[in-house]
Amino acid sequence: MGSNSSRIGDLPKNEYLKKLSGTESVSENDPFWNQLLSFSFPAPTIENNPRTGNFGALIKVFLSRTKELKLSAECQNHIFIWQTHNALFIICCLLKVFICEMSEEELQLHFTYEDKSPGSYSSDSEDLLEELLCCLMQLITDIPLLDITYEISVEAVSTMVVFLSCQLFHKEVLRQSISHKYLMQGRCLPYTSKLVKTLLYNFIRQEKPPPPGAHVFPQQSEAGGLLYGLASGVATGLWTVFTLGGVGSKAAATPELSSPLANQSLLLLLVLANLTDAADAPNPYKQAIMSFKNTQDSSPFPSSVPHAFQINFNSLYTALCEQQTSDQATLLLYTLLHQNSNVRTYMLARTDMENLVLPILEILYHVEERNSHHVYMALIILLILTEDDGFNRSIHEVILKNITWYSERVLTEISLGSLLILVVIRTIQYNMTRTRDKYLHTNCLAALANMSAQFRSLHQYAAQRIISLFSLLSKKHNKVLEQATQSLRGSLSSNDTPLPDYAQDLNVIEEVIRMMLEIINSCLTNSLHHNPNLVYALLYKRDLFEQFRTHPSFQDIMQNIDLVITFFSSRLLQAGAELSVERVLEIIKQGVVALPKDRLKKFPELKFKYVEEEQPEEFFIPYVWSLVYNSAVGLYWNPQDIQLFTMDAD
Repeated sequence: MGSNSSRIGDLPKNEYLKKLSGTESVSENDPFWNQLLSFSFPAPTIENNPRTGNFGALIKVFLSRTKELKLSAECQNHIFIWQTHNALFIICCLLKVFICEMSEEELQLHFTYEDKSPGSYSSDSEDLLEELLCCLMQLITDIPLLDITYEISVEAVSTMVVFLSCQLFHKEVLRQSISHKYLMQGRCLPYTSKLVKTLLYNFIRQEKPPPPGAHVFPQQSEAGGLLYGLASGVATGLWTVFTLGGVGSKAAATPELSSPLANQSLLLLLVLANLTDAADAPNPYKQAIMSFKNTQDSSPFPSSVPHAFQINFNSLYTALCEQQTSDQATLLLYTLLHQNSNVRTYMLARTDMENLVLPILEILYHVEERNSHHVYMALIILLILTEDDGFNRSIHEVILKNITWYSERVLTEISLGSLLILVVIRTIQYNMTRTRDKYLHTNCLAALANMSAQFRSLHQYAAQRIISLFSLLSKKHNKVLEQATQSLRGSLSSNDTPLPDYAQDLNVIEEVIRMMLEIINSCLTNSLHHNPNLVYALLYKRDLFEQFRTHPSFQDIMQNIDLVITFFSSRLLQAGAELSVERVLEIIKQGVVALPKDRLKKFPELKFKYVEEEQPEEFFIPYVWSLVYNSAVGLYWNPQDIQLFTMDAD
């Protein structure tokens, strides 16, 4: 570093590194940067290791030290823990290089040294790798989390993430790899439930890193402080340069994390949960996530449930509510709701569901600022929740005040149910004008349909937005119909110009219109007396529905809507002209009692259930690894090396 550095051994004395890790701010225009970057030493290579066996020796040193790690933590042996952490840090850096640059067979060569011909390896190498993984699992689950053990705990989790990162360098989803071989069977298997439980508790507790004054290596002198400052402040960057040959930049800036251990643990948990099943065994980590129970549940586990454990559901619920700003926390919530019936039952029974639902609604409300995967996960969570009738009833009983993030209109008081409807409708309208994603449309409408029979005391603005959405769809339908007609006329006069497929567009828009009519009809049929504001909005925009009365695609579903409009229009006509809003609502409430319910035609109940796509791993595995790539603490991969997904240019 700098013109006077030609050997790595010079680094501790380098003045430019001292300035880089010091307390003085350096302007980006300062000549210092040119001087810092003027180094001439060659980057170390890894080609000698299969002949020397030094990497295997380093692992054995680390393994021997971990046997005393728990005792060292109890005795506050700072130096021993610091050195053990550094050994693991070097192992993690080298392992990252090996996985990126070589095949699995070559990788295993680096875990042992034998006098053998190049390209061959024996089972001894596998044993050392398996021993390392078992040791990491023990370190994560058994070492008490103290200020002096925090960093080594983070490093152990990170090393496991790195071990699994071979997926990043393959375009196809891996269905058979060394991760399957070691983590789904053999000596690692008994640690499954304990590891999953520990990772969940790391996420729940959100333990912050120790303050700067609580470093594991005491700064007893200026030299010691400098050396530690270099090690802790610059080490990751240096090792990335030395071992990877360049620093990989991430796709987006990651906000500073309050708990690196919680973040890293959650990422590892998601990676493990989304491993594909082995050829001869299901994914044990997914089994553990699917079956764990509440600590307050005293019922015995079925004998058929492997890797079962218990965890505090109240603490888990609180953490999930508080952490929904991140993709990975939303993905964990989706995973638990979808796969663990114990968690789903517990959450649906909570009397404070607004703490969970409001962060999800805020994700959807700020759809422009979120990536599409995060929006999908939030929407599917709502769809899963709305499959439950109890949830659909209870959300209309929760009254919220002053929703500050909802900016279209001041909402001083509104039910959670009405707010949910507003946000979902806003998402549909955004999708219609921007992304035009049919999948997003379908799931939004399915959630509204699931709730429709339980609509209660809809806020007047929510009722207006339902009809406004229908108005928007009606205008779009008329526009596409007109384009189709003009296109048909044009085709009669010219056979050379290819024509847009307006018939398909018309079919899609009519499907959406029918769904909206079914949602309105479901509310009128099941809870008319609870929703005078919706009737008011229908009457105010009654002309919108006229064109659909005789349309063959909508005739049946229009019967009830037409009946309600005709019935209440008649009563308003009898009441005279110049009626106030309050008087109209009063007439509607009186009319609801007089309307014979048997005149409303019964339709099948609207119920949509979330069904995971076939081969969901094709979606979830790239998604999870994109989160690791963008969110993991201290782990950097060169974007040019990534094969699993395409990196954004910016």
